[in-house]
Amino acid sequence: MNGGLSAVLFDLDGTLLDTAPDMVAALNELRREESATAIPFEVARDHVSNGVLGLIRLAFGELPDGERGRLQLRFIDIYAQRLARETRLFAGMDRVLAMIEAAGVPWGVVTNKPGRLTEPLLATLALRSRCATVVSGDTTPERKPHPQPLRHALAEIGADARAAVYVGDAERDVTAARAAGMRTVAALYGYIPPGEEPHAWGADHHIGAPEELLAILEVPAAMLDRR
Repeated sequence: MNGGLSAVLFDLDGTLLDTAPDMVAALNELRREESATAIPFEVARDHVSNGVLGLIRLAFGELPDGERGRLQLRFIDIYAQRLARETRLFAGMDRVLAMIEAAGVPWGVVTNKPGRLTEPLLATLALRSRCATVVSGDTTPERKPHPQPLRHALAEIGADARAAVYVGDAERDVTAARAAGMRTVAALYGYIPPGEEPHAWGADHHIGAPEELLAILEVPAAMLDRR
């Protein structure tokens, strides 16, 4: 990237972390409690980036507000008990983060996941202390696709939006980052439901694996610049 790199921000579910195994397991435990059969993993996986509400809608359809709220709260309780049993960084992401850090570039997380889940998850995986900023779904009054969470993260870091990059696996990620004045990268390896057309989201770049991000960021060149 010309002009240097001020920060790299990541969406959480489906971009930085492969959380689907634990989230789908929690959803199917809730389905069992409600006397419903399990949803196949490969079906539910693609909906994880839509968050708790999206998973509840997938599993139970449209519901009255009270019933939907009850199931959302129960899902969160179940999921909170298994936050990091199987959740891991996506393959290659450990190297990406190490290279970004070696270049002296701050990185952080901006997610719609609630803070009561985001913070302990990152801490359990020994990532929280490495983040320059963490903005959860309840950190600011607005959530993605509104740009406010990304602007909040950039302000915490003191980063120039024009030299910052946001990586996400949903159209709302691209929409939010573009509105915040950032460069955008669509993570095609993430949780993208059938029928979505990520190449139509308007992202500046697309990656099929985390390590492809390094060429876009020109991290090796940045590392040389800082020696």
